Amino acid sequence: MLDSLPDAWLVALIGFGGGVLLGLASRLGRFCTLGAIEDFLYQGSDTRLRMWGLAIGLAGVLSFLAALLGLLDPSQTIYHLAAFSPLAHVVGGLLFGYGMSLAGNCGLGALARAGGGDLRSFVIVLVMGIAAYVALSGPLAQLRVALVDATTLHTGARSYADLIAPSGGVAANAAGLAICAAFTLAAIWSRAFLAERATLFWAAVVAVAVATGWIGTQWVADTGFGAQAVLSHTFTAPLGETVLFVMTSSGGGISFGIGSVAGVLAGAFAGSLIKGRFRWEACEDPRELKRQILGAVLMGGGAVLALGCTIGQGISAMSVLALGAPLTLGAIFIGAMIGLRQLIEGFSSAS
Repeated sequence: MLDSLPDAWLVALIGFGGGVLLGLASRLGRFCTLGAIEDFLYQGSDTRLRMWGLAIGLAGVLSFLAALLGLLDPSQTIYHLAAFSPLAHVVGGLLFGYGMSLAGNCGLGALARAGGGDLRSFVIVLVMGIAAYVALSGPLAQLRVALVDATTLHTGARSYADLIAPSGGVAANAAGLAICAAFTLAAIWSRAFLAERATLFWAAVVAVAVATGWIGTQWVADTGFGAQAVLSHTFTAPLGETVLFVMTSSGGGISFGIGSVAGVLAGAFAGSLIKGRFRWEACEDPRELKRQILGAVLMGGGAVLALGCTIGQGISAMSVLALGAPLTLGAIFIGAMIGLRQLIEGFSSAS
């Protein structure tokens, strides 16, 4: 049956399956980047931060195991093929992190809440998708490309695994596996965290979603009839892709990203029903909505500049140890910390 499906629909189904897992993890497992940062800074809890680290480590272990088994070629993944501009990663990450704190969610979180009936998050999703395309192929595209071109560093290595094992191949994949195993051990190096069985489970679910995205698209790239990028989940440009597909499906066509977005909505909806928490919500405060829209604009533009969001760079790119991933992830955390301090401690007005 799979042989009869066009490649585009096949990768969309792969994206949908992983998206369902991510939607369930968000609604049932409370997997949330901003929530993890806020818990750590203002509640003294590192549980969800460790959950994030475990998801990164396990996704990397699964990805590099797949590479050693010949199921994935990390050098073909989109983050290894992209230009490495430290400035773009840092600036884009700061914009995204700050915008995330203003909006109250990242792209995945907004999708998950929209799937639970939150109309405010639906607005964030739409604005973020439009803003992403403004920077990706709209009026700001030339400025973004010029900035990246002017600040690109040309290195022989495509990942931190390549830096450790310059010969590449099996040696680089083994080095990558070792690095990701170390991430995993660091995340679970806490008796209190190990006691959180549900948290461990949902971190593993997120890891499986990311790894199957890489493996599935690699399989289609190797066996399909057309050119297919090797990619995994991210939630910035795919939001714009989904809006375009809904309006003009004959022009844009189906893709992995569109399937992923639909999967998160479906998974979040199912998770909301399971917990009995699906309800329609709207924004009653215009100032809050204004702040959320501004945050969505910053997230959309920032993520395109940084080549990914908290999931795209924070987990997918980190799982293959792409050079720009830790720079973007660190900048996102710093931007979010600044935004949270502004909103919670009030050193200036955000409304």
